Amino acid sequence: MIKDKLARAKYYHNLSEGIKIGFEWLESQDLKNLPDGKYIINNSVYANIQTYLTKQSAPFEAHHQYVDIQYMISGKERIGVADTSECANKVPYDIEKDIEFLECNISPSYQYLSEGEFLLLFPHDAHQPSLSVEKTQNVKKVVVKVRL
Repeated sequence: MIKDKLARAKYYHNLSEGIKIGFEWLESQDLKNLPDGKYIINNSVYANIQTYLTKQSAPFEAHHQYVDIQYMISGKERIGVADTSECANKVPYDIEKDIEFLECNISPSYQYLSEGEFLLLFPHDAHQPSLSVEKTQNVKKVVVKVRL
C-alpha cells in the first residue's frame, strides 16, 4: 500500500506502465465534473467514479488481477488495510469481478483518504473502503483499476 497526494504521482510512474497511465488519466481529467460511471482508459486500465455515503462498517476485499488506485475527489473516508496473509476467505473469489471478501482477525491499519490523496493498493492489501471518519458524509471517489 502506498498513500500520497496526486501532485506527487510522478514518483510512482516507474512502478508499471499501467500505473503511469492511470495516474496520467487522473491528472488529465476534470474529475469533479465527470459523472459517476465506468471509463475505459485502455485495454488494461479503467476507472470507476462513484458518489456515495460513507458507512460505519464494510467487509474487507482484495483483488487478484488488478491494482487499485483509489483517489478521493471530494470528501473524506477511512479505509482499513491488512495483509491478506492475515485474513481468511469469507466469500469465494469471483474471477469475473476480480474480488474476494475476507475476514481479517487482526487490527487493520486505518488510512484517512482526503480530497487530492490516493491509496495504491496491491493484491496483498486487503482493504475495507468507504468507512466514515466521524460521521456519515457524501464522498466522490474514483478507483482506477490497473491489470497486472
